[in-house]
Amino acid sequence: MRRYLRFVPPALLLAVVLELAVFVGVGRVIGFGSAVLLVFAASLLGLVLLRREGMRAWRGFRSSVEARQPPGRQVTDGLVGLLGALLLATPGLVSGVVGLLLLVPPVRRLARAGVQRAAERRVSSMVAGDLFGPRTVRVRRGASRPAPEPTVDGQVVEPPQVVDGGRAIEGEIVEPRRP
Repeated sequence: MRRYLRFVPPALLLAVVLELAVFVGVGRVIGFGSAVLLVFAASLLGLVLLRREGMRAWRGFRSSVEARQPPGRQVTDGLVGLLGALLLATPGLVSGVVGLLLLVPPVRRLARAGVQRAAERRVSSMVAGDLFGPRTVRVRRGASRPAPEPTVDGQVVEPPQVVDGGRAIEGEIVEPRRP
């Protein structure tokens, strides 16, 4: 993560230059006053949606916790909605369009799936299971390859066996504790 921090200042500068260029272009087409009014209206709409999305995310989180279901889906959906509303509230036409797109349900589902995958990669399997529930496992059919003989604490572990006729089964992987 730290290696990407060096790209933040140039990316912010590029975003500001892009916002200004788009604003000037739109201002030339529809007029300067209309462009300022459009940016102001988008920011006002973003502020209204920011409150609504925040309340919606909080209610979804609370209802999933009360129902004793994993809250990860509601949390990621809330984060995507809040990000969309925040981008819409930020003065600028490009950020407003991106924020508006994040609030459209099909795009929101795609973004939520991406956020969920990123979160699952960054946390342990146990935490991901607690957040998002049991994972879906894809099973590929085909000839099995001989596995190298792994060892745990110097003992040979049996190679994985096909269980339940090759169908996917629900479960979790528990790693042995390291000393």
